[in-house]
Amino acid sequence: MPGDPDIESRGGGVKRNGNIYNNSTSRSYTLTSPSTFLIEDTETQWTSWLVPMFVVANVAVFILVMYVNNCPKHRHRRLVGNCVATFLGRFSFEPLKENPLFGPSSITLKKLGALQWTRVVLNHQGWRLITCIWLHAGVIHLLANMLSLVFIGIHLEQQFGFVRIGILYLLSGFGGSVLSSLFIRNNISVGASGALFGLLGAMLSELITNWTIYTNKAAALFTLLVIIAINLAIGILPHVDNFAHIGGFLTGFLLGFVLLPRPQFGWLERWNLPAGTHLESKYKPYQYVLWLVSVVLLVVGFAVALVMLFKGENGYDYCYWCHYLSCVPTSRWDCNEN
Repeated sequence: MPGDPDIESRGGGVKRNGNIYNNSTSRSYTLTSPSTFLIEDTETQWTSWLVPMFVVANVAVFILVMYVNNCPKHRHRRLVGNCVATFLGRFSFEPLKENPLFGPSSITLKKLGALQWTRVVLNHQGWRLITCIWLHAGVIHLLANMLSLVFIGIHLEQQFGFVRIGILYLLSGFGGSVLSSLFIRNNISVGASGALFGLLGAMLSELITNWTIYTNKAAALFTLLVIIAINLAIGILPHVDNFAHIGGFLTGFLLGFVLLPRPQFGWLERWNLPAGTHLESKYKPYQYVLWLVSVVLLVVGFAVALVMLFKGENGYDYCYWCHYLSCVPTSRWDCNEN
């Protein structure tokens, strides 16, 4: 379909159950049962408020988009059917042939900040790299992403606090938008999927950088890898912006090494140690190495990607096979952007 939206009370060694949750993004993604493992809980347990606010903001923006869309008003322009749920008045949905996700038209999404290469690069509307994160193609798209945000985001915010998780969410979404714009030119893209994949990527890097404090390490790692593989695989379906997923995941994965390392237990208990006791460093040497490497990769990666984007470079000129990362043609569908 042309123009279709792609879519942290100290406890002194008390042990606590931690959970891994699945990410459900874009059209439809699989939720799995939590995989339980134990960690030493010596950090403050934060109250989650930012993630719920993100959910409220996304819902509010969707309502505003539907208000602006006003399907019945544009009846004379429509050739593919009638508005859906007309009892909602101006909040009714576009015909399912135009938008099967029960949402607005692509014209409205473009007007309100959807990601579109021509407008970002040629019209210098770089703000769309951020605004598209808050737009959704329809009710189904919104529900899938907000459920995922609740399952993943609240858990992470309770562990690491709102500042770090807020930075993770926003930068991952931005990273997803940048990579998407480098490869997708003829379609528009909306949704929080890149930001959600960033949280999932951060869960993986958090497990790696804090490896020594976890039990059932192999099970936890295997569970996460399976979840990631399933969700990325779903992204090869048509009209799903897997480049946003990949860009968000890579950004979140690197940010996890920067923002989510846990201090060593000996350092946390330093005030209870006898005078003259040798103190451990706050973090292990490998954590410092991962932090430094990740910072360098993030800075260089964003710099190179943004320069390429605003110079009008096409990502496929440097990676001709990358189209298979977003869509794999089959006998049931093709992958022609047009």
